[in-house]
Amino acid sequence: MPAETITIDRLDRKLVHALFHDGRASFRRLADALGSSEQTVARRYRRLREAGIVRVVVVPDPRRYPENMFLRIRVQPGATVAVARAMAARSDVSWVTVSSGASEVTCALRSASPDARDALLLQGLPRAGQVTDVRTSTLLHVYAETEDDEWQGLPDGLTEKERAALGPGTARMRAASSSDRSGRTRDATDAPVGPEDDALLEALARDGRATWAALAGRTGRSESQVARRLEALLEAGAVFVDVEIAPKLLGFRTWAMLWISAAPSALERVGLEIAAHPECAFAAATTGPTNLVASVLCRDNDDLYRYMTRRIGTIDGVRDVEVVPSMRVVKQQGSLMDGDRLPDPLAER
Repeated sequence: MPAETITIDRLDRKLVHALFHDGRASFRRLADALGSSEQTVARRYRRLREAGIVRVVVVPDPRRYPENMFLRIRVQPGATVAVARAMAARSDVSWVTVSSGASEVTCALRSASPDARDALLLQGLPRAGQVTDVRTSTLLHVYAETEDDEWQGLPDGLTEKERAALGPGTARMRAASSSDRSGRTRDATDAPVGPEDDALLEALARDGRATWAALAGRTGRSESQVARRLEALLEAGAVFVDVEIAPKLLGFRTWAMLWISAAPSALERVGLEIAAHPECAFAAATTGPTNLVASVLCRDNDDLYRYMTRRIGTIDGVRDVEVVPSMRVVKQQGSLMDGDRLPDPLAER
């Protein structure tokens, strides 16, 4: 189905919000909460997935990686696509965008060890003749990631009754694994991801809504065993259920990175305030020339202008902001993009 021809209505948007709340909720539970039929909700979800608008996956939580960094790679004219594709092909790079000026590639690097990080930064990138400059920022603390009950920027959010009908949800599990106000984090040592989980996570990376029967068939375990194992991994915060969206196909055509300098004494307050904005999909404290990065989604450039002048510009403690619009998203949460669409791995079978 061509993504350009699909029409998104209120039920579709409600369904996206419900998946943010619980990406593995059964179609029956989703239907009961949204006041629709199980067949209709299942058909709507398949339609959104096949159109490349929504995809549910289960992936290891990036905050469990020892090394989390943003790379801003400056490239020579004409080399942007090649460098972006080369970075996207790496398993330790989870997110890649090309700036609107086509002169910078921004990546999220998740390395299992300092040696793996250094191999790329000290050996791999310097040898790439098209790279002219690399700036790195280490993630210190995540204030917001699109992981809660719903994405605030999308209309037709869940009512309290609908949220209650869905139950606690998988978003609750990821929120519980985050740092609390005292800075403590939950420990995943009770359920660390190991080689025995490879088949399970490979299946869930293709389809985060795979049935217990399908997961049992892919792993050689019983349905009860895979159910218990996934529950343990989720509860420990070792993995999380993520809902990937194709923003442009939902009407949000301007995606920008904000590299913000905030007064150190105001950093946490500023980060939390930006994280609460409906436009914000991600916000984190970082090292580097700036100390705060935010990813924002707006409907168009006029909307971005209003956001910068009326929201960001009014926050006390913000000293400077560099706005870098993204021309193209090449990789998102490990998924190589097909233009503006998300891939549908199930169609490849």
